[in-house]
Amino acid sequence: MSRHKMQGRVFWRGLVVLVLLAIAGGLVYGWMDYQRFVGTPLAASTEAPSVDVAKGSSLRDVVDQLRQQHATNSRPLYWRVLAEQLRVAGRLHAGEYALTAGMTPRDLLLNMAAGRVLQRNFTIVDGWNFRELRQALAKADKLKQEGASLDDAAVMAKIGVPGEMPEGRFLPETYAYVKGDSDLDILRRAHAAMTKMLDAQWSQRDKDVPLATPYDALILASIVEKETGRADERPRIAGVFIRRLQSHMLLQTDPSVIYGMGDAYTGNIHKSDLTTDTPYNTYTRAGLPPTPIAMPGKPAIEAALHPASGTELYFVARGDGTHVFSSTLDEHNRNVACFQLKRCQ
Repeated sequence: MSRHKMQGRVFWRGLVVLVLLAIAGGLVYGWMDYQRFVGTPLAASTEAPSVDVAKGSSLRDVVDQLRQQHATNSRPLYWRVLAEQLRVAGRLHAGEYALTAGMTPRDLLLNMAAGRVLQRNFTIVDGWNFRELRQALAKADKLKQEGASLDDAAVMAKIGVPGEMPEGRFLPETYAYVKGDSDLDILRRAHAAMTKMLDAQWSQRDKDVPLATPYDALILASIVEKETGRADERPRIAGVFIRRLQSHMLLQTDPSVIYGMGDAYTGNIHKSDLTTDTPYNTYTRAGLPPTPIAMPGKPAIEAALHPASGTELYFVARGDGTHVFSSTLDEHNRNVACFQLKRCQ
C-alpha cells in the first residue's frame, strides 16, 4: 500500500473518531442538560403564579405559555421526553395549576396528569350579614360572578331555594374553589352546609328549649353571635334570652334593633332608635325578630340549643369585650350606671 493511501485511511479514521467523539460529547451534554432541566425549579413569580391550561391544549401549547410567562426557557423537546418518561403524555388535564416556589417540571407534569388544579379559599366570617357576604364574594379572586346582577330573591331561586329569606342561611366556614366555580356555587355549598349542621344540632337540642323550629334556633343563634364573640359567654347570653322568652319579656337586644335600622345606622344607637318601631325592634315587639340578623357559626347555634341554666335575665357590656350578668332589674340598673354611665357606687 502506498504511503499516500495510508495517509488517506488515517485521515478518514481520525475524522470518524472526531465525529463519534463530537456525537458522544453532544449526547453527554444533552443528557446533562436534560437532567439539569428536570431538577431545576420553574421560575415562579407573583405576576404569573399559575399556568392556565385550556381544554384541548397540547403539551407544546403549555410549554409555549410557560415560556411566555418566563417560567421556563427549556426547549419543548425536553418537556416531551420528560412527559414520555413519566408516562403522562396525552393525559394532561385542563385547568389552572399553581407554580409554587421550588416546583420542578416533573412536579408540574404530575400535577397536570393527576388534575391537581389550583384551589383558592373563601371564608364566610361568623356574624356577617348577607349583604356583607355578597360584597366579599364580589371581590373573590378568580370566582365567576353569576349572581352579582341579581337581587337577593333571585339569588335564592338560582341556588334552589326560591322564596327563602337569605339572612342567616349560610354556614360560616372556609370553602375551597377552583377557577370556573362561581359565587352561586359557593352559596349553594354554604347553604347546604348550614342546613345539614342546623338539622343535626336541632335533633340534639335540650328538650325544654322554648323554640318551635330550627329556624327559630337560627334566629336566636344570630342574636347570640352578634352579642358576644366570647366562647365562655355564649351559653350564658343564650340562657338570658331563653328565660326572657319563657317569661314573655321583651328581648331588648340592640343588635336586632341595629339590623332593623339598615342604612340609617351610622355607628351609634340612640334612645329614639329604641322607641322607633320596626319588625326587628325587640324593645317594641315581643318574641324573636322575623329572621336571623346575621350568619351564626356553629358555636352560637350550639349555645342557643344548649343554653346555660340559671336565673339571669339581664347583661350589660363592661366595655372590654365581656359582660356582667344579673338576675334582677335593680341589679341590672346598677350595672348599667357603673359600666355604661361610669357612675359606680
